[in-house]
Amino acid sequence: MVVNGRPIKRMKRRVTADLKDFLTFPGASDEVPGDYDGPFRSNILSFLKNYAQISPPVCLFPQLLVWQITFRIGSLKEDPDSTPAVVTLDVVEEDVPKSRSVYCDNCKVVGWSGHPVCAKRYHFIIRSGLYSSTDGYSKPCASCGDILQLPDSRCKSCNYVMTKDELEDWVYLQLGTTTHLLHGVVHSNGFGHLLRVNGKEGGSKLLSGCDIMNFWDRLCTTLRVRKISVMDVSRKYGLEYRLLHAITNGHPWYGGWGYEFGAGSFALTADTYKKSVENLSKIPLSLFYSESRKPRTRLHSVISFYQSLSETQLLTLRDLFCFLMRLIRNADQQSPADTDKKPRNSSSWTKEDSEHVEQAMIKVLRAVGRDRWVSWRSLKGALYRIASSELLDYCLKDLGGKLVQEGMVYSRCNPDTDALEYRLNTSQDISEDMRSEIEKSPTKDHLLRDLKFLYASLLDPKTMVCDRPIRTSESAKSSAVKLLDCKQFVKDYKPEKIDVVNPFAVRVLCEVEIIDHPKDYAAPPPELILLALNATLADIKTEAAKAFQEVYLMFQRFKVEEVISPVTDPFKYESSSLIRVQGRCHGNLVHLFGTERGLDEWTVSCVCGATDDDGERMLACDGCEVWQHTRCAGIHDSDAVPDQFVCGRCANLLNSSLPTSGIYSCKDEIVSDDKSSRRDGKNLTAGVR
Repeated sequence: MVVNGRPIKRMKRRVTADLKDFLTFPGASDEVPGDYDGPFRSNILSFLKNYAQISPPVCLFPQLLVWQITFRIGSLKEDPDSTPAVVTLDVVEEDVPKSRSVYCDNCKVVGWSGHPVCAKRYHFIIRSGLYSSTDGYSKPCASCGDILQLPDSRCKSCNYVMTKDELEDWVYLQLGTTTHLLHGVVHSNGFGHLLRVNGKEGGSKLLSGCDIMNFWDRLCTTLRVRKISVMDVSRKYGLEYRLLHAITNGHPWYGGWGYEFGAGSFALTADTYKKSVENLSKIPLSLFYSESRKPRTRLHSVISFYQSLSETQLLTLRDLFCFLMRLIRNADQQSPADTDKKPRNSSSWTKEDSEHVEQAMIKVLRAVGRDRWVSWRSLKGALYRIASSELLDYCLKDLGGKLVQEGMVYSRCNPDTDALEYRLNTSQDISEDMRSEIEKSPTKDHLLRDLKFLYASLLDPKTMVCDRPIRTSESAKSSAVKLLDCKQFVKDYKPEKIDVVNPFAVRVLCEVEIIDHPKDYAAPPPELILLALNATLADIKTEAAKAFQEVYLMFQRFKVEEVISPVTDPFKYESSSLIRVQGRCHGNLVHLFGTERGLDEWTVSCVCGATDDDGERMLACDGCEVWQHTRCAGIHDSDAVPDQFVCGRCANLLNSSLPTSGIYSCKDEIVSDDKSSRRDGKNLTAGVR
């Protein structure tokens, strides 16, 4: 992707000592006081000047200028004699008017389609190990397949000369690849998008997903970005992680860094998201048991098994999945059962009570016979008359590993029945090694298998079981669908709230109003400008015009004519004060670069309430040309769109005999798989990000 730099050599020990630590950069010690008090548009320039380097020769494409910063991973104090690994951050400065893609699709689906087109985009990229920046930039020759080291365009093996178009295609392909460990893009107005995070499960050899997110969050804070969106389509263990994490933590994985609900598909709101999380996560596990019979299904057995393992009561879906995820995290440790163990409160029973029950359990195991396994449920059922259910559970959890006169009690997790089992080993020679082999907790493979089974049975709306009251089942399925439909999350960094270090300047937010603006014009977000303490109205006009000219393409010929502000005296401005300026934009730039949605004129009006593109599949009516969701028109996500489509409104007006969107399935309704209900249309948003 970077074609203007020489290959970076592997770092020697004396060189890495001068590199910043990726795990802590940027920190307070790395910032130059006063350098980052301004807006993102100026902070990024200071940042690149202070830390990045650009290598000759001049870039082959003027629309892409690439800077690089190399970091070491880890502190030198941990092992002074070792050579730390390094990672390189590419900062690609994209000149938007010369780019292949002028308009931003990510802004469209997050609700920022009304923003004017920015002059610059900055891509922050950490490439995967396969294409590590420390190995330079290379691509296979289109003729012979040998590696061609960029920026050379001639293959040394077959003398094939790569054309400029081929090289440009490859460069833009690198910008869009899914293998990057990190890919974030920030527009010059400070609004941006986190496009990719790949931790160790995504191909990273050294950096975890949390390491990468911590770095990204510190970088955004330092550069004073305004808002960052992320489309959460993450998967973990082959499951939709945004649904699983919402159940266990109440928010998506990105919520750990302050990302909150930004925009829901199908007109879903933040309140709907919160209610769906609570409704699904608080479903009682008792609903899956019948009072008339003992648990017999696999679902009942799996739930009972983990309830028997847990030191605390598992009452809800959230309790169950939190406990299971905790076991998975501890599965790689030497003693996962001990790691998860918590001190028990046994004040309800005396020591004599516990010993009496344990002796009774051992007596049952003796009677069963040598080396025969007895299930947890059978052992508990045999003794239900001598003690309470709670006391039996309490003693069963510590029964494994008990030494008796003739041997020791072993416990295991039966992989076929998902139940704890016990047996009395009567061998006379019980060594410490044999004691360490006792495992109450299942293996990681077993845990993952149960996680996928429970996810499919309890969370996935397509496969969710109905072993519960109908009303609860419908509510659970509706909540799960809504959570899956919420993919856009946003973090607001609020840079204007950060304390100013520079005592000789005041920061104000400047709104702009275009005189004689077009009918569909939407004012851009306010821009932060820095003013001297003795600034005049003329200074304000100059700084305001300069700010909007630097940020937005449509304002390149903008001239401020008047300052409109509640405070007319510049000396009385306070930090984060809001002022407004009026001016004119000359030329045709407003039409070309007025909004990120582009020049296409389209209208969204769906029965679910959506009025703008939300990233979901849509089609347009052949009559009124109004767009709506295919799902809301009765078209299943797996179905193709037919050749003709007329919406219900047009059908009623025209009394048309064409197929109509008579089947509405918005938000929480279930769509029939009947192929005869297929409808037509065109995709407003292509593909799934």
